[in-house]
Amino acid sequence: MSLAETLRVRQRNSILISSLRTSSSIAPRHGRLGNRSGVWAVIRIVAITAAVAVVSAVSIVAIAVNGLASTVQANTVALSNESDVPQLVDVGAIEGGVNLLIVGSDTRINQLSTEGDDTEGARNDVTMLLHISQDHQNVSVISFPRDTMVDMAKCTDPDTGEVYGETSYQQLNTALGRGGQRGGLGCVVATVEQITGLKIPYAGVISFDGVAAMTSVIGGVDVCISKPIDDPYSNLHLGAGNQTLSGEDALAFLRTREGVGDGSDLARISSQQVYLSALVRKMLSDGTLSNPVTLYGLANAALSNMFLSTELGKVDSMVSIAKALQGVQLDKVAFLRYPVSGDPDDPNRVVVNEADSEILNAALAADTPLDLSQVGTADSATSADGTGDTPTGDPATEAPTDPAADPAATTAPDAGGATVLPDSFTGQTAAKVTCSVGN
Repeated sequence: MSLAETLRVRQRNSILISSLRTSSSIAPRHGRLGNRSGVWAVIRIVAITAAVAVVSAVSIVAIAVNGLASTVQANTVALSNESDVPQLVDVGAIEGGVNLLIVGSDTRINQLSTEGDDTEGARNDVTMLLHISQDHQNVSVISFPRDTMVDMAKCTDPDTGEVYGETSYQQLNTALGRGGQRGGLGCVVATVEQITGLKIPYAGVISFDGVAAMTSVIGGVDVCISKPIDDPYSNLHLGAGNQTLSGEDALAFLRTREGVGDGSDLARISSQQVYLSALVRKMLSDGTLSNPVTLYGLANAALSNMFLSTELGKVDSMVSIAKALQGVQLDKVAFLRYPVSGDPDDPNRVVVNEADSEILNAALAADTPLDLSQVGTADSATSADGTGDTPTGDPATEAPTDPAADPAATTAPDAGGATVLPDSFTGQTAAKVTCSVGN
């Protein structure tokens, strides 16, 4: 089926719902990638992976189907706060900041966009928030662990009007299964808004099948693996060293828990960030995004596996969000795991770390840059010399360690106005080449 035909078929599913990115030194999990400009590709990159899929696909679609504006609004769902969306001016860069929620799911996209399928078991196995600063100079991508126990926000089934009330102590990845046939995405958005205090007027879901299709189109992604990965559950068996992953192997890598680190969802998030960094390098060094045939293939694969909020589904919105990232440097793109701690009631679950989450939420709300110079690696990582965690900032810019310093001081804005996150956070910038640690 051609791209245009795909769009026409999906037009009938368009719906209106009222509810709802320095030098290279590779280390396990952390390394560095040379500075590059023009990373409006981040909006493409963030989302081609299962965890990171919707944003990149959105902009790829914008480029490939700019002439199909009348039919691109397929698989869309309206968010309840779309009145908060800034006005676009001549399809240039969007004015002000952007909050966009990215959801990766095993759920078939037609389950979310057509009638007759049961979505009660739908899971948002990947939930990521993309925050673009007001000045378009900084980007934050926040991953929310799927096993986080949270209070679910109220949401509404747009077809029946049934209200799903607030519920306490629920696993985050069950939010997509609420809200009826087409309201699940709105329920995820409402819950993340409640967790962060932010308004999120853009959102989208991509299926894991879409990830496999799109990685095959670009010829795979090279990832670094510091220890072999042997996961019989996902049928993923990879030796140490650089591996080229595409199709089902890429999908298995993004989904594996048992094969990396300590087997937790937190370790999986770390591997997903490894993949994202490798994908950035692939996109920017191979001319992938300047090849119209490749772009067309990516767009076609994406459109068949995406479900977007109404505003995000507009070509003008896609292009304007992408253009907002044109001047962003890789070291200004922060990838972070939302701060969590072990659940005292269940060793297999985590809960929001209230102290650290307040720091992050306040920084995002105030639109201040995030300084990761103090931030450590994920629990599953080791440094190049095997000594454990390494800070993610460039050595030349890392703040010196002062044992006598007040720990609270690390959360204060630095001289440049950035919020210096404490070492209890884990993450990296897009300027890092990282290695996944198998178990």
